[in-house]
Amino acid sequence: MSAEAEALGTWGVPLAVLGGALRVSTPFLFVSLGECITERSGRVNLGLEGTLVMGAMAGYGISYLTGSPWLGVLAAGAAGAVLGAAHGYLCGRPRVNDIAVGIAFMLFGTGLAFFLGKPLVQPSAPRLPAIDLGFFTDVPQLKAALSVNALFLVGIVLAPLLRWMLKNTRWGLMVRTVGENADAARAMGYDVNRVRLLATAAGGVLAGIGGSFLSLFYPGSWNEGLSSGQGLMAVALVIFARWDPVRCLWASLLFGGAGALGPALQSVGITQGYYLFNAAPYALTLLIMVVSSSATRNSADMPAELVRSR
Repeated sequence: MSAEAEALGTWGVPLAVLGGALRVSTPFLFVSLGECITERSGRVNLGLEGTLVMGAMAGYGISYLTGSPWLGVLAAGAAGAVLGAAHGYLCGRPRVNDIAVGIAFMLFGTGLAFFLGKPLVQPSAPRLPAIDLGFFTDVPQLKAALSVNALFLVGIVLAPLLRWMLKNTRWGLMVRTVGENADAARAMGYDVNRVRLLATAAGGVLAGIGGSFLSLFYPGSWNEGLSSGQGLMAVALVIFARWDPVRCLWASLLFGGAGALGPALQSVGITQGYYLFNAAPYALTLLIMVVSSSATRNSADMPAELVRSR
């Protein structure tokens, strides 16, 4: 070990958390951006957990069959689009509840992915390449912390781009209008069900791509315990981010850092309470739901259609 690495000392834990945040946050980021688009149109999609798992399976399978992980990413996005569009179509029917449909799609997507993905448990598929942002240092911990995937960089660009599009484009105006007041949107000539269907399908695309990251980069394999509820936690993340794509980026890094806390402490020999630290993302989710809930008022940033019973 180099003298520089030995001098790192206690900085190993924050560096491990940083590296974990950069890796673990990517699925949170893509799923939360997808859910942000969906909820800004006035619809909640709790089925993104199933979409995430289905995207992971589809991406891994196509990567294995074609030898191209990037084709796997496209296949994961396509699988997410199909599930999102199906969710959007069903929720547009009369007397259909968004929450019930979301739970059904969560179970359906997860079960279908596990069924179709059984032959993929053993084979090894080509993985997405890493980008070394730590080229300037010889410290292994720092190099590992700064080894990221291109999808993370895409997410960093996508978050401010989505914020700009929601605020400054005709598409963004349609989505926001439908999410704030469906009757006003109809009066302006917008097809509310069509806008919500497209927004839900777009959200499904991003969630599917987030799933491909799990199977093709980190942890980089296909198995039935791959997701660990990240799709559901992303719904709480969107509430915490107050339906803003850029805030979704920062909140995703926070969730990713919380998820990396347990392994980071274990790497320096702190094993007592390991499972408690591993529960940090779930505890953070519960805390956010409690803090963001109010019996007397709704968030000023919440799309008004989300609080109307349908």
